[in-house]
Amino acid sequence: MDENQMICSKRVLRKKLDLLLRTGQILMESSADTSRVKRNMERTAAYLGLPKENLHMHVDYYMLQVNVSDEFHSFSKMQRCDKHVINMLAIQEVSKLSWRAIQEDYSLDRYEEELEKIAHGKHYYTDWMIAIGAGFACGGFCVQFGCDWTAFFYASIAAILGNRLRMFLNHAGSNIYANFAVAAFVSTILAWLSSYLSTPSVQAMLPEFLRPILFTKTPWHPLLACALYIVPGVPLINAVNDLLDNHINTGLVRAMNTMLIVIAMAFGIALTIKCGGIDNFVKDLSMTPHHSFFEYALAAAISAMGFATIYNIPYRLMPWIAIGGIICVCSRNFINLGPATGNIGLGMGLVVGSLCGSALISIINIKAVHILHTPHQCITIPAVIPIVPGVLMYRALYGFMEMQGVVGEVTFAMFNAINGSLVLVCIALGVAIPNIFARKWIAPHRRAKLERLIEERRMRGKFVDLHNFEV
Repeated sequence: MDENQMICSKRVLRKKLDLLLRTGQILMESSADTSRVKRNMERTAAYLGLPKENLHMHVDYYMLQVNVSDEFHSFSKMQRCDKHVINMLAIQEVSKLSWRAIQEDYSLDRYEEELEKIAHGKHYYTDWMIAIGAGFACGGFCVQFGCDWTAFFYASIAAILGNRLRMFLNHAGSNIYANFAVAAFVSTILAWLSSYLSTPSVQAMLPEFLRPILFTKTPWHPLLACALYIVPGVPLINAVNDLLDNHINTGLVRAMNTMLIVIAMAFGIALTIKCGGIDNFVKDLSMTPHHSFFEYALAAAISAMGFATIYNIPYRLMPWIAIGGIICVCSRNFINLGPATGNIGLGMGLVVGSLCGSALISIINIKAVHILHTPHQCITIPAVIPIVPGVLMYRALYGFMEMQGVVGEVTFAMFNAINGSLVLVCIALGVAIPNIFARKWIAPHRRAKLERLIEERRMRGKFVDLHNFEV
């Protein structure tokens, strides 16, 4: 091989490594779990013709590394991952692209072009659509905690305005954790002010036709739910998934990032409580609902679709996201609630109910992914977000922040912290069921499909060395 050919070969190899790293970067920055990033990168490497025995990959939250080496040469490249957002559409499209590139014999230039289209694609929803969707999702949470439908709108309006302010501050370049604290403070202040609309003095000043419209029997519940658009449900679930899949470093980084977000949220809420002189609503306000299952279902569908706008879920998946949210929340409530709380159900508690609700929709979605042609994560996580224990987490943090030596304070904080952690682990276990139990049945089918596509490429003269690639 002459010098020009060697230079050309090195250039092609470097481009392949760049494309492999770019694929992983888009997935990691779109909040794919580490196992999915690894699987997609390995499938992309199969398309690129990079043999597994010579390929070494390291996947971390902030840095991706690949190396191709043999007994004579070694080529390494790294890629930084900085802009972490939640973009389920990008995760879906990268997964499809990795299959399509093999099936349709994409050139490197075409693969790069399609990859950049995904990376720079427009969000399905405008900022105001996302803010409104997230706001109504918080209203749905509020119904799950037992509020009436008037309070649902108060919680929604407070969440919409607070979230829109947070988005504005993010675009302005302000610190993201400070933005979360400011947004939580503004949303909770607005929810607190809305409670005055139901006081006798304000009601007396309102026109008679407005009094029943603006009056709520649950004026304090919006304060519990109005800032829950901040709760980092996807990072929480991904953190537990990564830890369970033995990606310890990435899981711990995700968990720490999640903790900082929740601390910022709790700080904003605590500041509101101090400014407003609110009397201990965080500790004493009951969250046990007494609604019909139709109301639970409606609130669950609203919450699931609302959070799906944040995650950039395609329009076509929204009906199934709503159904998934209904299945998850209603099954959770039926198992959790019971006669002891004045509800219909088995009364087995929140932890068991959360595990069963998330596991049920996760198992159903094992089959749904083949009908909807989308990754399991994209349709399961939005459905389980309405049962993430956001209130328990910030109640625990608020309890620790407000300790003054009174008997029972440690018990209150630890009770919420332990319950919230157990519920979160159970939700993550339910979501991860396909990876934990069903992978040995799913993987052979995917491997067979990939081997068939590679064999077809080989017959067309497009050879890719596939030996022992994980799919």
